[in-house]
Amino acid sequence: MTSAIVVGSGPNGLTAAARLARAGLDVTVLEAAAAIGGGTRSSEMIVPGLVHDHCSAFHPIAAASPCFADLDLVGSGGVRWLQPEVDCAHPLDDGSAGALYRSIGRTAEQLGSDGGRWRRYFGYVSEHFDDVFADVSQPVLHLPRHPLSLMSFGSSALLPATTTAKL
Repeated sequence: MTSAIVVGSGPNGLTAAARLARAGLDVTVLEAAAAIGGGTRSSEMIVPGLVHDHCSAFHPIAAASPCFADLDLVGSGGVRWLQPEVDCAHPLDDGSAGALYRSIGRTAEQLGSDGGRWRRYFGYVSEHFDDVFADVSQPVLHLPRHPLSLMSFGSSALLPATTTAKL
């Protein structure tokens, strides 16, 4: 086989096309939407002048992905990951907002009396993210390479949000 057709130009389609092209195949990408890129696109979708990333929850996974690392898109100068100081914020009824910083410590500080609980709940997983990601990004049925880290993450991640909030 010397050629391949990839249907869809979202994150998975573009990754597949890049890997096939690197393997020496002639690749054609087909896209039904008016704009290419799927969840990898950015646009002024919400408010004019505010560039919004579509499916932005995908981007941190891509940045950590072994597949993207193999493609060497960053090292070759094609992709530059921007890391905001505040990952996300959520408006609260009183007019304030809770902010999720890149730093567990900074997030804990702004949570006041709840900061210690935040640090205990997310600190271990944050410190062992590479181990946890190595296991959760594998097929569901596999022998974990980092069972203690995965168990620590899974024991809290499996709880319903209402239970977590009560704890």
